[in-house]
Amino acid sequence: MEAKLWVCEICGDPYIGYAPPTACPFCGARGRYIKEFRDAKVEFDVKLNEKDRANAEHALQVEVSNSTFYFCAAEKTPDAEAKKLFKALGKVEAEHAVIWKKLLKLKEIPKGTDECAENYMKNLQDSHARETRAIEFYRSAAKEAANARVKQVFEALVEVETDHLQLSEARGAK
Repeated sequence: MEAKLWVCEICGDPYIGYAPPTACPFCGARGRYIKEFRDAKVEFDVKLNEKDRANAEHALQVEVSNSTFYFCAAEKTPDAEAKKLFKALGKVEAEHAVIWKKLLKLKEIPKGTDECAENYMKNLQDSHARETRAIEFYRSAAKEAANARVKQVFEALVEVETDHLQLSEARGAK
């Protein structure tokens, strides 16, 4: 068995391994979006109509906001598992922001200013609310998308955010 170069068709990031991961280790996209490099189709140079651009800009704001919140929660949470969970979620949300940055052809990602609570359960509940809002927006934006690539990204992120929602629900947030 030999190692191969795999690429996520959602975020475009490479992964080296003997088999494709079940989910992208960077953006969390499901395994069906992971292809061998030579077979992967990754496109960020797309034409955005006014609605797709507005939805992509809003998605960037959502991801920046959520990543900032999660990194804050990771810092303030004393529980080791919760700290790791919030840190992992922050990294994934930051990667989502990079996807939107690439599609919007921006030079940099704006800085987030979101705060979090000192209380773990409050942050978990806030996480649940944030993921629910993201899923609802991404579903709507996917339906409205005129550009097939933008639609693909929104649909993939609905799945990823749903995974995040399930993680918060499993820990008692609803």
